[in-house]
Amino acid sequence: MVSFYTRFVESTSHPKYIQVESKLEFSRLVCALERMPRVSFLHDHEGTKVLSVQIDLLKERPVIYYTPNDDSGHYLCYGFKFGKEDTGVVENTNDNSKLYSPIIKIRDMPNILKDGNGEGTRYHPVRLEDMASLAKLSYGLDEVPFPLFAFPHNKKWLIGLFMNFNEDGPSYFLYVQMDKKPNMPFLRYSLNNGKMPEFVENPDGHGYTYIKIIKLKEMHPLVDHSQLQN
Repeated sequence: MVSFYTRFVESTSHPKYIQVESKLEFSRLVCALERMPRVSFLHDHEGTKVLSVQIDLLKERPVIYYTPNDDSGHYLCYGFKFGKEDTGVVENTNDNSKLYSPIIKIRDMPNILKDGNGEGTRYHPVRLEDMASLAKLSYGLDEVPFPLFAFPHNKKWLIGLFMNFNEDGPSYFLYVQMDKKPNMPFLRYSLNNGKMPEFVENPDGHGYTYIKIIKLKEMHPLVDHSQLQN
């Protein structure tokens, strides 16, 4: 989007590119639960065509998530087929049951938009007691809850969200440690029934708040590993 490019131009730091686990994870990131799907950018990254989107700005450094893409088309399509997620790159938006992320094709990337190294400011990890505490961080938000990012660490999986408590302060990764990889794409919870949040395959049930989960291919490179607890 225009804001994506503007923020890049204003930033004095090179962005950090982080690969998600699959194109389905990327589609969920840009489309699922959004009032309007985010725009995806198609460009070269380290010799590979990728789809990318900026999700955060860490001390003026754009944090960009991406997935390789060899398919041709104008839109990234996302929806559900028989209750399960379905995605693809298509030429048009004729199916009203689906969500579409417009694909903007960048021919030449200026140096300022190219990947920087992993040094500099990082997210400070904060381990939470349980999944309910993580879900309640979205309480009071008028817009779509922040996505939860999940990635492996020391034979465990960490799942959490990135946030800061004031604009000029440090940024944090608030997380819960899991023994296994989360295999469902959404977390649902309710403040009214007293039950613990649960992982579900789709956001169809009424009376709940849903948070999308995005799995990364590897450990998040901008989380301060030295502060993580085992």
